Amino acid sequence: MRAIDPCQQERTQVAEGGSVMRMNRRRFLSISAAMAATPAWAGVHSWHGRALGADVSLKIRGARGASVAILAQMRALLTEVEQLFSLYDPSSAVVRLNNEGVLDNPPEQFTALMAAADTAHTITDGLFDPTVQPLWRAMAEGRDVELARSAIGWDRVQWDASRVRLGAGQALTFNGIAQGFATDLVTEHLSASGLTDVLVNIGEYRTIGGTWRLGISDPQHGQLGMRTLSRGAIATSSPSAMALGDQAHILHSEAYPRWSTVSVEAETATLADCLSTALCLAPRQMIERVRATPRVKRITLVDSEGNLTSL
Repeated sequence: MRAIDPCQQERTQVAEGGSVMRMNRRRFLSISAAMAATPAWAGVHSWHGRALGADVSLKIRGARGASVAILAQMRALLTEVEQLFSLYDPSSAVVRLNNEGVLDNPPEQFTALMAAADTAHTITDGLFDPTVQPLWRAMAEGRDVELARSAIGWDRVQWDASRVRLGAGQALTFNGIAQGFATDLVTEHLSASGLTDVLVNIGEYRTIGGTWRLGISDPQHGQLGMRTLSRGAIATSSPSAMALGDQAHILHSEAYPRWSTVSVEAETATLADCLSTALCLAPRQMIERVRATPRVKRITLVDSEGNLTSL
C-alpha cells in the first residue's frame, strides 16, 4: 500500500561485496500531523533530513513553540530507533548482537520488538523469521548460500529481558518489522502530544483521524485500487520491489514468494509490517487463517498476473 507519490522512480543500489540490489521505488518517509483545535493563525513547521536509510519529511501544523518541540522529539525518536535496529550503523544494538552473538541488558524497545517478531513467527508458522540475515549476506556477497541456510532458525535464538543470545552462525535482521515498529512509536507519541489528524509513513502507514486516500500498487502491474483510512495501519510487501541478482529480496530457508504483492491492514503498523512480509510466502489457506486472527482487518493479495483479491 503506497500513498500516491509522484517522486517514485527506478534506482539501483550496490550492496556490500559488490552484488547489485535493485529497488523500484524511491524511499521517502513522511510524517504529517495537526494539533487538536489548531488556530487559524497556526503555521506549518517542517524538517527535512535523513533517517532509517531514507529521505524524511516531518510536518506539524500548530503553534510554533509546540510544533518545533514535537519536531525535535520526532527526530530524536527516529535516531533512537536507528541506534537499536539499523544494520548500517556499526554501533547499533542489532549489529553488536550479530557481531558478538550476545547482547546483555537489551533496551526495553529491543525486547519489545523481539516479542513482536516472536508473535509473528508463531502466527505465520515460521514464515516470518528474522534469522535470515546470513542468507541475505551470502547472496549479496556471492558466498555459500547453503551454509547460510543452515544458520536460519528463530527457535535457536534465546532471549529474555536480561540477555539475547544467538545460535552458532546466526545474525538477525529486523528489516521486515522495524519500520512498522518505528511507525507505531511515532504515531503513539504524536497522539500523546495532543495531535489528532496524523499520517505517519515510515515505510508503512498509520493514521489517527482525518481521511487519507492511499493507493494499492504493485511493482509489475502499477496502481490497482485505492483504500480510505482514518484509523489503523497498512503495510505492503512486494518481493520484486528489490532483488539480489535474480532472487527476490524476501527470503526464507525453505519457502519462496507466491504473491506479487501483499497488503495487510491491522491495528498496528508493527503487526501489519511483519505479516505483509511473511504472507508473500504463504499459501492462500494460511492467509485466510491469519485474516481471522484478532487485530487484522483486511488482507489484499496481488498475484503474478495482476489479479487483486481482498479478504
